[in-house]
Amino acid sequence: MTVPFYPWTVWIWAAFDPALIVVAVYLGWTASQFGKVFIAAIAALGFSVLFSWAVSAAGIPWPAPITHDGPTFFPVRAVAALLWAIFGYGARRAIARRA
Repeated sequence: MTVPFYPWTVWIWAAFDPALIVVAVYLGWTASQFGKVFIAAIAALGFSVLFSWAVSAAGIPWPAPITHDGPTFFPVRAVAALLWAIFGYGARRAIARRA
């Protein structure tokens, strides 16, 4: 059995899932301590996976679908969720310093 090959664009779409970005940035923004960013990333990952699966199951086109026979790229989504949550946390801190 050969290992399936997926082009890099499929990997990028997993990191730039719109549901993942919105939830991770929002939860990172609302985190009051840096340690809560990790919890925000886990929550964003869980929500985005469930949302992407539900949208894909309904037959609606989605940039980063999750299907029973397609790739899920959980490691890519997990790292992206953490980076987006850190971005949201950092953006709020940067804006708070200016005010």
